[in-house]
Amino acid sequence: MISGMHEQDLMAYIIFGLILNFLFSIAFGIYLSKNIGIEEMIKSKGDKEQSMLISLSLFIPYAKMLITLYRVAILQIFFLNKGFTHKEFWIYMTHAHN
Repeated sequence: MISGMHEQDLMAYIIFGLILNFLFSIAFGIYLSKNIGIEEMIKSKGDKEQSMLISLSLFIPYAKMLITLYRVAILQIFFLNKGFTHKEFWIYMTHAHN
């Protein structure tokens, strides 16, 4: 037992969480590409690397999905509601900030 559940149950939660993450990530990517344009996204993409914590979150059930939903909330609350564009959000997400 791991954390009070059987290994099979934990693996089922992890796999289901990863599937949900991919669905949310694909939907968010399609949403951004419709509003920005794929060519513009490629041109304006920065060289920011994901932190190690984000990579490790793949092993925690639903953590990666929650990170994607957090990014959606950041887009809505701090960018679109304040009059910024989707492109400015994309630049914020992909460029390293000093």
